[in-house]
This record gives sequence, C-alpha cells and structure tokens, in this order.
Amino acid sequence: MKKIRIGGGAGFAGDRVDPAITLIEQGGLDYIIFECLAERTIGLARQEMLKDPSKGYSRLLEYRLAQVLKPAKEHGVKIITNMGAVNPQAAVAKAVEIAREQGITGLKFAAVTGDSVYETLSRYGDEPILEFEGKVGQWTDRIVSANAYMGAEGIIEALKNGADVVITGRVSDPTLTLAPLCYEYGWTLDNPEQLGQCVLAGHLLECGGQVTGGYYADPGYKEVPDLDNLGFPLVEFDETGRFTLTKVEGTGGLVSVDTCKEQMLYEIHNPAAYLTPDCIADFTGVRFTQDGENRVSAWGAVSRGLTEKLKVNVCYRDSFITDCEISYGGCNALERARLAGEMFLKRLDRLGVEYNETRVDYIGYNSLYRDRLAQQLSDGRWGEIRLHVAVRTDDRENAVKVSNEGDSIYTNGPTGGGGATMRISEIISVFSFFVPRSAVQPHVSYTEI
Repeated sequence: MKKIRIGGGAGFAGDRVDPAITLIEQGGLDYIIFECLAERTIGLARQEMLKDPSKGYSRLLEYRLAQVLKPAKEHGVKIITNMGAVNPQAAVAKAVEIAREQGITGLKFAAVTGDSVYETLSRYGDEPILEFEGKVGQWTDRIVSANAYMGAEGIIEALKNGADVVITGRVSDPTLTLAPLCYEYGWTLDNPEQLGQCVLAGHLLECGGQVTGGYYADPGYKEVPDLDNLGFPLVEFDETGRFTLTKVEGTGGLVSVDTCKEQMLYEIHNPAAYLTPDCIADFTGVRFTQDGENRVSAWGAVSRGLTEKLKVNVCYRDSFITDCEISYGGCNALERARLAGEMFLKRLDRLGVEYNETRVDYIGYNSLYRDRLAQQLSDGRWGEIRLHVAVRTDDRENAVKVSNEGDSIYTNGPTGGGGATMRISEIISVFSFFVPRSAVQPHVSYTEI
C-alpha cells in the first residue's frame, strides 16, 4: 500500500529551523511544508515590496532555505511553502540564488501566483465586510493588500510538472498538505472521505510544534517532556485516507489524543463546516486513537463539497500606537508611577494631541533589584514599577507628539524615573470579504537549476 509522509516544518514566520532539519534528515519524508503566512504578515510584506520590488516574501525565507535546501535535496524531500507572501517569484529567485551559492543543482522551483485581487478591488466596492459593519469601498484608500485564499490547483500543477520546491502566496493553510496528497493519490471532490482527511491532516500540521505538545504544555497540569528539544509533527498517509500523526523518535514533546484534539479545534469557526477553498470539511465524526508512544491515528473527517466563493484577506492601514515606558524604583514607586501616568494623559489633552485610545499599565517586581533585594524593598509593597503608557492615534504626527511627551518625563517629575523608552508602530489591521471562485485563477512559473 502506497504511503506518503509529510512533515510540518514551521507554524509561523519566525518559527525554529532545527526541528525542520531533523524532520528532513530523520523523518523519512516525501514532503515538508512550511506554513509561514499569518493574516497581517502579507500586508507587511506588501509594504516591503513597495519599497523594494525584489522583496515581499517571508522575512526568514533566506535564513530558512539556506539551511534546508541541501538536506532536502540529499534526502529527496520536496518543499512546499507559502513563504512567497506577496512576491512568490522574487522568493523563487532568492531560493535559486541560495541553491547556486551552495552548489546545489538538479532542482526545479515553482512560483504559484494569482491570489492577489488588489488590482481589481474596484469591482468589489459594495461587498460587505465580514468582521464589522461597512463595505470594501469605504476602506479603499487605506488598503495595503488584498489576497484570496487559493486552493490546491496551482500546487498540484507544479508537482505534476516536476517541481521540487513550490513557493506560493496566499493559500489556505491546510492546502499545503492537501495538495501533495491529492497529487499522489489522484483524489478529487469525488473522494469526500479522503479530502476531508487531507484537510484534517493539514490543519494538524500547519502550526508546527503546537500539536506535538508545544502549545499544549501547562506545568503541573499538562506535562510535556523535553520542550527544549521539541519535535515537529509528521503524518503518514495511506491510500484509504487514514493517517497517523507522530514525530521523529528521540525528539522532545508529546503526541497524544489530547494534543490532537486541541489542535483540531484551534482556529476553526465551525467543526461541522470548516470552510476551506478545497472543500467544506466536517470534523464532527473525527476519532483519534493512541496507537503507541507519540503515535495517534486519525479518521472520520469528510468533505461536504465546495464553497461558491473564496475568502479574501485584506490588510489596511489602521492607526499608530505609541508605547512609552519608564521605571521607578524603591519606596513609593507605585505612587510615583501612578502620578507620572496621570500627568502623561493630562499633558496630552493640554497639548491638544488627537488620540483615539489610551492604556496605562504598572508592571514590575524584580527587574531592577533582582529577587533578594526586591523582596526586602517591597515588604508587601511594590519595590519597583515600570510605567507603560500606550496611545493610539490616526496619524504619525500625533504619534510623534506622544513620543516626545514620553521623553520629557525624565526631568519633569516625578522623581527617580529611569530607563525611558519610546516606540511608534504603524498598525496594519485585517478584514475579509468574499469573491466568486472565477475571480481567482492560479498561475505557475518555473525555474530550473
């Protein structure tokens, strides 16, 4: 019986790389996926591309591929990833550059594009926004990026044409796993049980170490061994659609029925109708069985057909947040921090700063004096406090005014403040709307070395 093994090499853009290398070298894999594209990530990548057309891919693509391309080639493991963000073609160009620098040959790279609907936003001005009241056209001047969640078609085409490394933009997270399985077994919508199982497997793999105990761990309640050597997950499929989830022997972490249950329910709106571009997955009949140490078998997920529309992830310029912090230590530290916080907000009003929201926090216990001295100084009271004031504004001009005011606290009271820091962040927020399936067509381009 033909079996396919797929590893989950990353659960977010900044994830660790060493567990992925372990998977490639010791996991007996056919494929490894790197899921590195969160909702806001694509908007940040778009801003980067506007400054430099050769950028716009995941910030750690170069670092990650520099370490995994050679072992993947040596072990015959194909790579599928959404690290292309808004510029998969530039990502492929960088991947090719890395491969050539390392003397790697005999690889075919594919860039899957077609997810962007930014250029056609004018067609959807009257479409309602899913997360809050309003229509797409009301936000057009603030929109940074608009990308539909594509399905498996482009990846499958790339694999049929012999691609060893497939780099996409915005595709559904489970698609990274579903695509190679459908390619290997020839599964389509006529295989509802198998397709549902593919989505389940992809959903379990997509967050990396979460399903192997990372996000599950809670000391004294849910113990997980050797988190410092956490192994990332892999699934082994057979032709029936059943699969086993496990990890490389000797790595830390835990694969159990409970870790799988938690991950299955993570970030899905409705277990009976988990909407993906590849199918509407129904997880209500899923059963997990512990088949051995760190081995869980899964079955029972099914497909309920296709959605008529695809979801679009929109990133837009929302606001600016200015974070100001300063520490107060010793006797009366909390009272001084409170006075500084009250003064700060009054000063904003006095200066006529236009803001939408403020927050004041009092943080601290032992960062200034460490445990022993901190305990003596506090004597039931706070021995140190870090004042944190956050202010949201609509524009950078007012954000700078807030930052300048934070800097002025040093000598304008109260006494004993130190270690002041100011930071201005532009906030990119997200909303969603739907487009017809026909509005999104994948395109695949290739580069061979």
